[in-house]
Amino acid sequence: MEPSARREEAPLTPREIYERLDRYVIGQDAAKRAVAIAAHNHLKRVQARRVRRQSLIKKSNILLIGPTGSGKTHIARNLAEILHVPFTTVDATEYTEAGYYGKDVEVMISDLLLKANHSVEDTQRGIIFVDEVDKIARRSQGARNGAGSRDIGGEGVQQGLLKLLEGREVYVPLNVTQAWNKSDFVQVDTRDILFICAGTFSDLHDAGDESSRPLGFGADATARLQRRISTRQLVEFGMLAEFLGRLPVVVQLELLGEPELMRVLTEPPDSIVREFHELLAMDDLELDFDDAALREVVHYSVSRGLGARGLRSILEHVMADVMFEAPEHRKRHLRVDADYVRARLKGLDAVQLNV
Repeated sequence: MEPSARREEAPLTPREIYERLDRYVIGQDAAKRAVAIAAHNHLKRVQARRVRRQSLIKKSNILLIGPTGSGKTHIARNLAEILHVPFTTVDATEYTEAGYYGKDVEVMISDLLLKANHSVEDTQRGIIFVDEVDKIARRSQGARNGAGSRDIGGEGVQQGLLKLLEGREVYVPLNVTQAWNKSDFVQVDTRDILFICAGTFSDLHDAGDESSRPLGFGADATARLQRRISTRQLVEFGMLAEFLGRLPVVVQLELLGEPELMRVLTEPPDSIVREFHELLAMDDLELDFDDAALREVVHYSVSRGLGARGLRSILEHVMADVMFEAPEHRKRHLRVDADYVRARLKGLDAVQLNV
């Protein structure tokens, strides 16, 4: 059989993608299902173009909306590993409109090209995660703050991203650190690059009718976070309608509660507790966490609104003395209980947690 006639491998089904995501991402079932469907459609679109077949399948770029520590970056990173494609994370606040001091939007393609070892073919099927996209909302006070009437870090960045999201052949610099050097560039087609944008859009969670807000004793304070954020609200927030139109899959993530955060600590194959077990096992130490001790860590994270992202910083602080002394006390069994965790958490508010 001719190589060109060799049958293409069938793309992963949405259920297969969901089940693999479910191993590493706790909770957020609706978000994982939506991302799995979008990723499956993306794989089919790439496959159709690879065999040079005309296809009606449009890009399934994704917009993730959710509070800090709800797993937006975690979902995107694990999705890239499942699909075996290059992946890069960029911060939307680093970019400015073309012609101004700062990064041009084409530099994010350069980042992906670097992660793909400068393979243009691999780059053109990769995933770019654009974080803090809510920070590039249109700003109306530009003329009053001395920056002039051009919104070079907000609306200008959104307009620059339009061509990348839609799909265009663009020239990107080979050297990320010298993006101004236009003599060394390569042409990249962004039509098959999947863009996953994410933002907290925190102001929108508190907006809405008075009638939709929980009232009275025992009212569920999280009800507002479950409401669907409309496209109209996003436009009023400052996002361009054209920009949102190129992000057809909008996924809202829920605020993780204590049961979900408890599972985050212990269940995933790459969980933080498993990591500490492995680290101390290399020093011939057996580590054991009481459930009550882990609940103290989770409760602290929830009470400070840190979400899943804050769990590592909290546990690193709690285990600092243990990790310092561990190499000198081999072949012992260490048990971390709730009293020890509470003692370590005292005064932690005075420490700047890295979240």
